[in-house]
Amino acid sequence: MAAVGVFSYARETLSENCSLLCPGLFDRASRSSCGLKAVIVLLHITFVGVIFLFDANLIRKSREEPWYITVYLMVFLVTLVQYFFTSGSFPGYIIDAMRVKNGSNTTFINSPAIVEQSNARNGNLVSSTRNNQLERQNSRLPSLSWEKLVMELYPPGSAIRNWTCTYCNIIQPPRSKHCHDCDKCVLQFDHHCVWLGTCIGQRNHCRFWWYIFEETILCIWTVVLYITFLRSKLMKTWWKDLIAIVLLTALVFSVVFLLVLLLFHSYLMITNQTTYEMARRRRILYLRGIPKKVHPFSRGICNNLYTSCCSRDSMYTLEAVPPMEELEARARPYTCVDIISCKCC
Repeated sequence: MAAVGVFSYARETLSENCSLLCPGLFDRASRSSCGLKAVIVLLHITFVGVIFLFDANLIRKSREEPWYITVYLMVFLVTLVQYFFTSGSFPGYIIDAMRVKNGSNTTFINSPAIVEQSNARNGNLVSSTRNNQLERQNSRLPSLSWEKLVMELYPPGSAIRNWTCTYCNIIQPPRSKHCHDCDKCVLQFDHHCVWLGTCIGQRNHCRFWWYIFEETILCIWTVVLYITFLRSKLMKTWWKDLIAIVLLTALVFSVVFLLVLLLFHSYLMITNQTTYEMARRRRILYLRGIPKKVHPFSRGICNNLYTSCCSRDSMYTLEAVPPMEELEARARPYTCVDIISCKCC
């Protein structure tokens, strides 16, 4: 019995030490995310590795024109790096914006919930249940400055209860939403990407677009390599052709999906919209009554792209809902003067 007790104590001690050194190892969500990343990397290696193993002409071409394969492998590596870079980024959480906007308020800086949620994006959050409890404790210490700041962004007469998150119990600025997968409120929420294992929001939408762009280029190039292999006059066994056809079919479907996704998010960025706003426009209170062809947060194509990709004026930008008079003016058709002056830009 004593030996069993010693073994049990040693196992618990080892488990605690491992959980401190690698907190994600004993977290189910973290293990699932790591497994998904491993699958994504394995798929990339499979699609690229098979064509190099099967196509002798490609190997010969790599010796005659090394720049061609070098550029292709660079695109392959850059795409994988961009995948991990995007999946490890955080979209911008309201709780962090509150800390920045209320820098002089020690309540939010010293609150345990702030520390827990800030560490969550670095993989230091082990228990989501504990996180929820701390968030609710923090919600009992409201900030009047944050409340005043957020309510000024909404149309006059808006009620606080309409914009208070029922899960985090904090006031959400316009364009924000609570993500049930991340269990946090996200600024300029677009969607939760299952393949990346993170939300897409204000801080990482541009990175997400670049990842889609690079993945699309890589897939199209790989499709060309597979088609070249199948059309070559080399002596090939039937099973190699079969494997190549199966992989090529999967690649074609991936290219179609990526092209549609790339065009869709390009449209969102040049009009300063999100997927959530387009899908739930009728259910979002401050978007009701706005003409369908009017994009309320758009500031012109050039300004939208600059704000999304180049602007570093502020880590967290809170956008106000434009007054109805301005939105009705935008709904009017463009005149010749507007077109000449590039009003849309």
